[in-house]
Amino acid sequence: MQSCSSALCILILLISTFTTEILSAVAPVKVNLHDSATLPCSERCSGLVRWSVFHKPTDVLAECDQTSCRSKEGYQMIHDQYLKGNLSLTITDADFSKRDWYTCQCDDKDICDVRLQIEPLSTSVRIKAGESLVLDLDIPEEVEVYYKSTGAAGPSSGQICTVDGRSLQCKPEYKQRASTLLQLRAVTPSDSGVYTVMDKRNEKVIHIYTVTVESAGGDDHPDLDTDKGAAV
Repeated sequence: MQSCSSALCILILLISTFTTEILSAVAPVKVNLHDSATLPCSERCSGLVRWSVFHKPTDVLAECDQTSCRSKEGYQMIHDQYLKGNLSLTITDADFSKRDWYTCQCDDKDICDVRLQIEPLSTSVRIKAGESLVLDLDIPEEVEVYYKSTGAAGPSSGQICTVDGRSLQCKPEYKQRASTLLQLRAVTPSDSGVYTVMDKRNEKVIHIYTVTVESAGGDDHPDLDTDKGAAV
């Protein structure tokens, strides 16, 4: 096997770097949860056009040729548009499981790469002291939960839990109060703040909870009592 010359090796490296930068610079398609999403691709192709998830190239989501289009449930290409060079893929119900890079190919050659992102959910929660705070994690993959206090009496801000399936790891002051459903028991006003659920693999925010805990007995800043919560 012949090795490349120094100049050729440098050229190959520059082309590879340039291609990677272009791919990362392509603006992602961002939609709200369960909205329809259109992944754009404009290119003339007289042959077979196929869309797939980038890391599953053999799992064809939709395809078109000169005679017709075919697609899996939840995905759509329009034949009239294909004939005009509009090869866009429509995802009819964009949920968190569909966040990924998608690739469009013309006769097995990549022509478009598009990333689909779901906008973070935002929820305001108001509960009374002593009740349980339940955070919906929204996805089955591993997530991290971060807390930021909105008052001086709250615990220090930062990551409080990591949830992976039924495995739960939390900071000591939360360990006895949380379950695998991320239910924080026996909250106090000092638990008021912003809780952020982040997809660990993609490093993307999934859900932001703004939580207000109302005092039940007039004491706005009771101490955090982990033993009280562990009895639930």
